[in-house]
Amino acid sequence: MAIFAAAVDAGSLSAASRQLRMPLATVSRKIADLETRLHTRLMHRSTRKLTLTDAGADYLAACRRILDDVAEAEGAAAGEFSAPRGELVVTAPILFGRLHVLPVMVGFLAAFPEVDVRLLFGDRTLNLLDDHVDLAIRIGELPDSALVARRIGAIREVVCASPAYFAARGVPQHPDDLRTHACLTFAGLAAPGTWRFRDHTVAVHSRLVADNADAAIGAAIAGAGITRALSYQVADACRSGTLSLALEAFEAPPRPVHLVYARQGRIPLKLRACIDYMEPLLRERLARQTF
Repeated sequence: MAIFAAAVDAGSLSAASRQLRMPLATVSRKIADLETRLHTRLMHRSTRKLTLTDAGADYLAACRRILDDVAEAEGAAAGEFSAPRGELVVTAPILFGRLHVLPVMVGFLAAFPEVDVRLLFGDRTLNLLDDHVDLAIRIGELPDSALVARRIGAIREVVCASPAYFAARGVPQHPDDLRTHACLTFAGLAAPGTWRFRDHTVAVHSRLVADNADAAIGAAIAGAGITRALSYQVADACRSGTLSLALEAFEAPPRPVHLVYARQGRIPLKLRACIDYMEPLLRERLARQTF
């Protein structure tokens, strides 16, 4: 059942074999054995995708219920529902994780000594089920999914440079003015060569393209040009005066920030404890990110 559900979620047998770290022949044989046992075809296979039959769709729904029950039973046997204990896997964007998640998590570990935490900080969006993640912090609009989301705040997308750069080159008054400025971009913030504002989109010339926010922000502090970043990434630099904002009137609507976890029957106490502990503290920290 688990292999069948994984194949449907992955969209193909080969993708399921990679995610399950199982030979493709084994995945194919297991599903074929399942169809033989049930005396019905569950899916139509092609080189590009899988399509469920009517029987397969009904069976998949039943499989998900049964697999959830199995996971709950195993969790109960392991004591996950009697007290917060066990390992939690939490993911967040790199800089947000370092600045906000890590300090909160240190307090959580002290408050719950029987819970161990594995932090996965990265700007690639992980699949909670495939990557075995319990809790994720996501920045930006969320696609429709079976995940549960709790909004904890919002983050602005700002344009900034050092006071020395603005003194030498002038402060842009309209997004179109960016065409004549040295721009510092990083690949993690949408398309680096196109900056979108509330009602305007402008193509910028990137004098520097970095693969992370820290590098672009560091170059901006050094006076190399103008960068665009999320407000939490430059909050300290703006407060200290090493960076100054521009084009605030043209900013796009703030991006929401959510705690996200997979929908399931009973939430293990370790996850419930982590959510209840982190939510108010992260909400408070985000509320303070004003400048």
